[in-house]
Amino acid sequence: MKTKTLKKNKVNVVTLGCSKNLVDSEVMMGQLQANKFEVEHESKSDDHQIVIINTCGFVDNAKQESIDTILRYVDAKKEGAVEKVYVTGCLSERYKSELEKEIPEVDAYFGTRDLPKLLKTLKANYKHELVGERLLTTPQHYAYFKISEGCDRPCSFCAIPLMRGKHQSVAIDELVTRAKTLASRGTRELLLIAQDLTYYGLDIYKKRELANLIDRLADVEGIDWIRLHYAFPSGFPMDVLEVMKKRPNVCNYLDMPLQHISDTMLSSMRRGITKQKTIDLVNKIRDTLPNIALRTTLIAGYPGETKRDHEEMLQWVSTTKFERLGIFTYSHEENTHAHLLTDDVSETIKRKRADAVMAIQQEISLQLNQQKVGQTFKVLFDRKEMDYFVGRTEFDSPDVDNEVLVKATDSNYIRLGDFASVKITEASDFDLYGQLV
Repeated sequence: MKTKTLKKNKVNVVTLGCSKNLVDSEVMMGQLQANKFEVEHESKSDDHQIVIINTCGFVDNAKQESIDTILRYVDAKKEGAVEKVYVTGCLSERYKSELEKEIPEVDAYFGTRDLPKLLKTLKANYKHELVGERLLTTPQHYAYFKISEGCDRPCSFCAIPLMRGKHQSVAIDELVTRAKTLASRGTRELLLIAQDLTYYGLDIYKKRELANLIDRLADVEGIDWIRLHYAFPSGFPMDVLEVMKKRPNVCNYLDMPLQHISDTMLSSMRRGITKQKTIDLVNKIRDTLPNIALRTTLIAGYPGETKRDHEEMLQWVSTTKFERLGIFTYSHEENTHAHLLTDDVSETIKRKRADAVMAIQQEISLQLNQQKVGQTFKVLFDRKEMDYFVGRTEFDSPDVDNEVLVKATDSNYIRLGDFASVKITEASDFDLYGQLV
């Protein structure tokens, strides 16, 4: 029984998972708004007629969060707080039939490429002329910028191809047009994302075209920073480094998930690269761009990982001194190649191994940050939090990397979305503190 009057055609979009999902939600919201829906992202109010949950199905924790969120809104529907609940994204792409049986209260499930079907269900039209248009959920001054969809890599542990399909690059001219639109609305930083940046162009141009794309995007007036996320190490296109070196608005930053260093693990993971080639690649990148901040992501507790494999990873992390690093515990995913293996590392040991890696990285980050005390950096300010303005250098991506904090009482001239020069006065393991110059 309804307990209130819900606002007709008001939609709350809830996004779970990665930045690629976030872009999908922003595109969906742009389409809904063009169809005269009142749309909000993760609204705290509860007067929405419709809730659309964009789910993640990547690893166990993310899947559980998606299921918990679906159940929460199904309960709200039963209580009359919403009328319709729709589910889209990776979880429903991968487990649609199971979800329909287990949670039939959801009005409809859609996959990762079903936006036209979802809109039709809402009696809305998919407006082709709006391709690339989005309602940003990030602050206006930066935007995640998806250059391709899907993945052709055979990594044994990854279910992304099951949920996102084969690699599909977006044409360069189309991406330049999208970048110009964002810049005209105040976006100053593009965070390039894809499941695999370095594969870009092979499907439509028959060659790797990431360097050319970056060069073209760097010409877009108003774009001050371009940041590269999720490069694959095997077959890394070295011409990208030359563009990064040449173009001042391409950040000295590269996010390249390496997953492991043990040859045994790399082979089982089907990464197409060896320990020595990985080390050579990291050295080549740093030789070409001495000031680069390298971010990587690792996996702890992959099937068959021995104590020796783990210690090899610890030694490598300690000597390589990545500027930024994160680590996941292995998740045993159905229908992946690794699922044929025995998940023989206990959750306790997985967690201990991940913690051991992060303990080393915490010390490395502290050492590197302390070296910045006394130096001056260009900082882009994202938000005000309590007594501080919070920003980032070119070496830091939102949400995952270090931040620069400047006391609000000392900074009358800071505007969010603007750049300022900041002298670093103090450093902790993952934060820098400074004063305006």
